[in-house]
Amino acid sequence: MRVLAFDFGASSGRAMLGGFDGKTITLEEIHRFSNDPVQMNGTLYWDAPRLFFEIKEGIRKAKAKGGFDSIGIDTWGVDFALLDKFGDLIANPVHYRDERTAGMMELAFSRVPKAEIYARTGIQFMRLNTIFQLLALTEKRPDLLERAESLLLIPDYFHYLLTGEKKAEYTEATTTQMMDPRTRDWDLELLEKLGIPVRLLPEVIPAGTVYGTLTKELSEELGVPQVPVIAVATHDTASAVAATPAEEEDFIYISCGTWSLFGTETRQPVINEKTSRLNLTNEGGYGGTITLLKNIMGLWLIQESRRQWIREGFDVSYADLEREALAEPPFVSFIDPDAPEFETPGNLPERIREFCRKTGQHVPENRGQVMRCVYESLALKYRQAFEMIRETTGKEYPAIHIIGGGTKDGFLCQLAANACNIPVTAGPIEATVLGNIAVQLIALGEIPSIAEARKIIAASGGFKEFEPHPDQSWEEAYQRFNQIV
Repeated sequence: MRVLAFDFGASSGRAMLGGFDGKTITLEEIHRFSNDPVQMNGTLYWDAPRLFFEIKEGIRKAKAKGGFDSIGIDTWGVDFALLDKFGDLIANPVHYRDERTAGMMELAFSRVPKAEIYARTGIQFMRLNTIFQLLALTEKRPDLLERAESLLLIPDYFHYLLTGEKKAEYTEATTTQMMDPRTRDWDLELLEKLGIPVRLLPEVIPAGTVYGTLTKELSEELGVPQVPVIAVATHDTASAVAATPAEEEDFIYISCGTWSLFGTETRQPVINEKTSRLNLTNEGGYGGTITLLKNIMGLWLIQESRRQWIREGFDVSYADLEREALAEPPFVSFIDPDAPEFETPGNLPERIREFCRKTGQHVPENRGQVMRCVYESLALKYRQAFEMIRETTGKEYPAIHIIGGGTKDGFLCQLAANACNIPVTAGPIEATVLGNIAVQLIALGEIPSIAEARKIIAASGGFKEFEPHPDQSWEEAYQRFNQIV
């Protein structure tokens, strides 16, 4: 049994063939491509047609490798495509880092109280959420909404291009802040209060559902059978959590990539005064579960800083930056990784210096000091989120599972263990793809349950263990960090 998984991140995408022999899942990367946003006339867009071209390239390469039995796609959350009455794009989807949502949270709260929006959705307030993107359109581009017949979130849009079916997969839909997590359906009353047109929204389907089969036209164009196209846990975080190799029912994960998603899995949403105060989010997981988590700005801080230094003519690798950070003394300066000034592309090192300057701290003077500041701030932010989750659930956890691309950064993994004073298990690196593949295999009847899939993933091994090395300086640093953020 072989399945084809597409995994789209904020800067790149890839197609992976997943094989299953009844005991082991194997992975083979067959196609990788960049995912470059495009700035045009003051708006930051995703290049959707090109990304669909890359999907077709992945299918062609998978055919050359011997074929496949199904297709599944996962992507980032919140962003969407608007389609006209012919099913065509009205405009390229706008990037969540675009500035159009500035001021939209405040506008929403003037129409519906902030406390009511949280009580209804259980989602962390971030201006990039779909609900605020749509509110921006009602204010600035109502003509686009008037022309639109349907709205599809990014993975649903790609699946629509493959099958012709317009659906909204549950895990991705929860990122919009437009759903009632108790009913697992759109909160139409809330949207009507905000003036957002509900006629655009498709039916919500659970992860593991079959959207349909590859269209006859694409089957003939690409020379492949009309295989089923499966709604995996299409939000990449939900796919990664599905692949967490935890043996215990209650576990903590950090899905670590461009974003760091720090949370736990629950059966029901947790929405109360405490979670509202802590701004925790109740996103959807596979099997109708809830990924109770905190969204934290993650490796974006390192990625965008590196891009700035490359723009300045310095050819530095991530390994170079880690070495330079290690060479600097600890606990000198901290930032709040989630501060608004770090959300958009640009000169992040200078913004980090300005944050330190305005908070009365030592201003980092070189790359190593900037990176040390970022690394330690992320680890201390993890500690903060860890205490939030424990306070909310009232549970203790034996370890933290770091999954995704961030597991390659051993320095960050060790700092996380030190800051939280708890062992860290790092792996799998390919958690998102493994979760995508596992859900396809469950839908095809090859694996009986997500619990069994996690056992299969855990048995593959290759994980790294990081024991905490705490000392009083970490506690002192945490106290200073909390005063700054």
